[in-house]
Amino acid sequence: MGYENTKRQIWLPLLLALAVVVGIFIGSSLHRSNTPTALFFPNSGSDKIQSVLKLIQDEYVDTVSVKRLEEKALEAIAKGLDPHTVYIPAEKLAEVNEPLDGEFSGIGVHFNVTSDTVVVISTVPGGPSVKVGVMPGDRIVTVNGKIIAGVKMDQDSIVKRLRGPNGSKVKIGLKRSEVKELIDVTITRDRIPLYSIDASYMVNDSIGYIKIARFARSTYQEFFEATNKLHKQGMKSVILDLRGNTGGFLDQAVQIANEFLPAGRLIVYTQGNARPRQNLYSDGKATCKNDKVVILIDEFSASASEILAGALQDNDKGTIIGRRSFGKGLVQEQIPLADNSALRLTVARYYTPTGRSIQKHYTFGSEEEYAMEISNRYAHGEFEQVDSIKFADSLKYKTPGGKIVYGGGGIMPDIFIPLDTIGINRYFRVVSARNLIYRYAFSVTDSRRNVLAKFKNVVELENYLNTINVLKGFETYARNNKVVAKPGELKVCGKIIETQLKAYIARDILDNDGFYPIISRIDNTLQKAISILKGDTGISQSKSKGGKKNIFALLLTKPRAMQLARNKA
Repeated sequence: MGYENTKRQIWLPLLLALAVVVGIFIGSSLHRSNTPTALFFPNSGSDKIQSVLKLIQDEYVDTVSVKRLEEKALEAIAKGLDPHTVYIPAEKLAEVNEPLDGEFSGIGVHFNVTSDTVVVISTVPGGPSVKVGVMPGDRIVTVNGKIIAGVKMDQDSIVKRLRGPNGSKVKIGLKRSEVKELIDVTITRDRIPLYSIDASYMVNDSIGYIKIARFARSTYQEFFEATNKLHKQGMKSVILDLRGNTGGFLDQAVQIANEFLPAGRLIVYTQGNARPRQNLYSDGKATCKNDKVVILIDEFSASASEILAGALQDNDKGTIIGRRSFGKGLVQEQIPLADNSALRLTVARYYTPTGRSIQKHYTFGSEEEYAMEISNRYAHGEFEQVDSIKFADSLKYKTPGGKIVYGGGGIMPDIFIPLDTIGINRYFRVVSARNLIYRYAFSVTDSRRNVLAKFKNVVELENYLNTINVLKGFETYARNNKVVAKPGELKVCGKIIETQLKAYIARDILDNDGFYPIISRIDNTLQKAISILKGDTGISQSKSKGGKKNIFALLLTKPRAMQLARNKA
C-alpha cells in the first residue's frame, strides 16, 4: 500500500501514539525529598524570563494573566527538551498521578453511558456504594439534585461529579428496574483501589497468565500475591502480558524481574549527566526462578515494561513474543514545585544488562515526529513482516547464552507475531465503528441481569450464553440498526463477534476474571505463548495472513483495546 493511501489511516495511530507518550512520562521513580522546589528558574545575572514577564505586566496594551504566561513558558521549556520531560500544572497533578498511585477518592462504581444515561455496571466490593445499597443496573439520574440523565455530558464531566475529596458526601438519585420512584442515597466518598494487574488465572493445569496493565506503586505486591496464588494451583510456567503497558515505576519492574533470576544477575543500570551509573542486581530470593516464562509485548509496551522484558531477555530467561516495543529508554524524576505543580524531568538513561539503550531516536522539541513513529512502523510494513525491521550491526549485542539481541529502538521479540487481520471484513468494521458489539452485549446483560448474576464462574456463564445464541441475536440487533451482513460475511467474522460478545457479557458479570479467559481464544499472540510452553519449540517467525486492512479495525478491535469500555468513579 502506497503512502498516499495511508494518510487517513495514519491519524488513529498518531492519536494512540500521543496517548502513549502522555502515559509514560513517569517511566521510573528515583528517590528524592518531597520538599517542593521554591523556584523553577535559578537566579542569574539577567533574570531574562522574569524581566520579560515583568515588562509585559507593566507595559502590555491589555491586562493579561502573568500566571498564565508563566505556565505557558514552563510548558514550552519542557517541550523543548526530550519527548518525556513534562511540566504538570497544579490543577492536573492529582489526575496525572492517580493511575500510578494505585487509588483514587470516589464512590466505588464502574459505569458506562448508554443513551445519555449513566448505568452502574458493577460496584467495588466493600466500597461506599455497596454500603448504601447501589446495585449493578442502577441508572444514575441526579447528582446533588442536578439531573444528568438524558443530558449530553462527556464522561470526564460525569467522573468529576461523582469523585471528590475523601470523606466528602454526594447525594445520588437512582432509577432501578421495577421501582417507580427514584431511590435517593447519600454516599460518603472513600479511597478506591486501582489495581494494576488486570487478571491472573490458570490457562491449564500448569500454565498461569498474568496481565500487568501498568507499573504502579502496588504492582510488585499484586504480582507476588498473584504468583503465590497460581503456584498453589499448580503453576509451573507463566505468561506475563505486557501489551499496552506504557510503564510506570522502575523499582516495580526491577522487583518483578528479580523474582525470575538467580543471585547476582544485573537487571538494569541507569546513568545520566548528573547521575553516576547505578547498577541493580538480583538478590537470589526469586520465587519464580524455576518457572518457565513467556513475555508478551507490542508497540505500546514501554518504559518499565521494556526494562522487565529486556532484563529477562538479556539474562536468557524465557521467551519474548509479539512485536517490537515502543522504545522508551529515559528515566524521569518528578520534582514538586512550590505551587503544587511538578516537573517530570529526564535525569538518566537506562540500559539493559548487555548494555543496550532501547531509546528510539528523537529530535529535541519535535513532538509530532516522535508521536508519528508508531504510525511510520505500520506504513513501512513492520506490523506485518519481521523482514521489514532493519538493525545496524552496531546495534547488535550478545547475551551470555549467545543469543543476538538489538538496541536502538525498543525490545525486539524472540518470536514475531504480526498484527492479526483474519476475520476483519466490511461487516466487522462497520459494527465495530458503531460500537454495536458492546451495545448489544450490554443489552443482554441488562435484560438478563438476575439470571446472569447467579453464575459464579466463567464456565457456567458461557454454557448459559450458548443456549441463547448471542450471535444470532446480534445479527438481528445490527439489522435493526441498519447494518446488514452480506452473504458470507458472518461466516468470516462471526467467531470474532461471538467471542467479543461473550467476553463483554462475562466482564460485566464476573469482571476481568470472566473477560480474559474468553477473549484469549482469538488472541493469536497468547495462543502462540501457550503452544511454546506446552512444548512446541518452533521459533519460526509468524507471517501475516490477512493482508493490509483498515488501520481503525486493526488497532481498535483487539483484546487490549477492548478494555476501554468502562469508567471508574
